[in-house]
Amino acid sequence: MLSRVFTQARQLAQSSVRTVATAAELGKLGEPSKRVFEKEDKYGAHNYHPLPVALCKGKGVHVWDVEGNQYYDFLSAYSAVNQGHCHPKIIEALKGQAEVLTLTSRAFYSNLLGEYEEFMHNLFGYDKVLPMNTGVEGGETACKLARRWGYDVKGIPKNEAKIVFAAGNFWGRTLAAISSSSDPDCYGGFGPFMPGFSTIPYNDVSALQAALKDPKVCAFMVEPIQGEAGVVVPDPGYLKAIRDTCTKNNVLWIADEVQTGLARTGRRLCVDYEEVRPDLVVLGKALSGGVYPVSAVLADDEVMLTIKPGEHGSTYGGNPVACKIAMAALQVLEEENLAENAFKLGEVLRNELRKLPTDVVSIVRGKGLLNAIVINEKFSAWDVCVKLRDNGLLAKPTHGDIIRFAPPLIINEKQIMECAEIISSTIMDFAKTL
Repeated sequence: MLSRVFTQARQLAQSSVRTVATAAELGKLGEPSKRVFEKEDKYGAHNYHPLPVALCKGKGVHVWDVEGNQYYDFLSAYSAVNQGHCHPKIIEALKGQAEVLTLTSRAFYSNLLGEYEEFMHNLFGYDKVLPMNTGVEGGETACKLARRWGYDVKGIPKNEAKIVFAAGNFWGRTLAAISSSSDPDCYGGFGPFMPGFSTIPYNDVSALQAALKDPKVCAFMVEPIQGEAGVVVPDPGYLKAIRDTCTKNNVLWIADEVQTGLARTGRRLCVDYEEVRPDLVVLGKALSGGVYPVSAVLADDEVMLTIKPGEHGSTYGGNPVACKIAMAALQVLEEENLAENAFKLGEVLRNELRKLPTDVVSIVRGKGLLNAIVINEKFSAWDVCVKLRDNGLLAKPTHGDIIRFAPPLIINEKQIMECAEIISSTIMDFAKTL
């Protein structure tokens, strides 16, 4: 019986889609890259389909592959590398702290956690911060806090709290995260799902108002701009309507700013565009400048202090290295005025992208340096990204026909224009085939 199970598993693995690059995708890449692709394909789980490029070095806005080819990074590790690759101030913080004290767990105090928490309070204005490691842990933490607040403060009957999400959301791959997903690729084959989760259309104020009338709803969790969905920007006033509707119905607003926050969209937080204040904010990615897994949930005492000792935590959350790195990463964002740079150069980039032929690029959208183009169905966004790679710029498709453009926020105008030219020439090559 066991042998038959192993045989079936082996056959399933052999019939699965391979992740290694095809000959056409390899292009001018050589044997060193091919060996990297094949080793990952042979020994690693097939849970990713990377663009075929094997990177070994990063500095500023550039990365290099194992053959020495240089590229502009227009993904920034999904906005984790807002400060640029290997920013010297952040690397110095990592090196310095790693030689002194790396981990205590939360069983003991450390000399840096309180300093970091005070730093976060002064910067963002929330009473408390709960430190975690990854963005999805931050989302899970926010959901736990919201449920506990729902029971202890709002008075929702035990085990009946509900959380509403916007359709098209993406905040990770845990069972809770996929339970809120409307994407079959995320949730298909992984049920049963988290009870008490429901979705409503994104950017639909009427749907929001109807959903939050339910007295058992404790929270609404939403991205100010939906990143993984393809940089979907809501109508002006949507965020303010969320704040007003949540306040009216005594529901917590959880803003997932893991990808949109920390200067990416041209403001410190994306919600700052409408001068609104969520009840909870989830941060991650650029909170460490891509150097280390650091995430956090911000909230005021009424919400944060509902969780008591022993009810939530993380061995690595708030460790000394993370605290030191996060403070350095945030200082870089502020000292180098990266939100202002993202706002200004985002306008420049979108102006250039709007000049692309509409029979190849049907839509351009974004805010700050979080942007996307939608590729006409006659073409493959994947093929466009492979050609962009050949021309010296790295980007990645999402949802089949969308390409995100999100360079490090330290990029300058000359570099933006050079990248716009790379994108334009690549798209024009595809337009010539019409």
